[in-house]
Amino acid sequence: MSTVTKTSLGKITQVVGVVVDIEFEKDNLPAIYDAVNVENGDQTIVVEVAQHLNETTVRAVALSSTDGLQRGSKAVATGAQISVPIGKETVGRMFNVIGEPIDGKPAPKNAAVAPIHRKPP
Repeated sequence: MSTVTKTSLGKITQVVGVVVDIEFEKDNLPAIYDAVNVENGDQTIVVEVAQHLNETTVRAVALSSTDGLQRGSKAVATGAQISVPIGKETVGRMFNVIGEPIDGKPAPKNAAVAPIHRKPP
């Protein structure tokens, strides 16, 4: 199956708990582990592609609550894996799984980032 090169638009076809199925145009399917942003009111939910169901549909896992998410909602494939900040700027800090600081401090400036699915250092 082809993978998306940058961004690709899709729409949600099913939501079951944190599992979200998203349909894209043929030949614009995001790769496994790619992040997809879904608008849910004034909030953006990040989902991660876990499986290709067919040539146009992926099954993804939401990394936050899916309360209020509906079929037909727009989804935007980012063309990249979820990445988090790494390096000296992150020592002693706390981040959520999508790399946002959760310790009340601002996000580190100019910190290197790395995908969450990579070989350990």
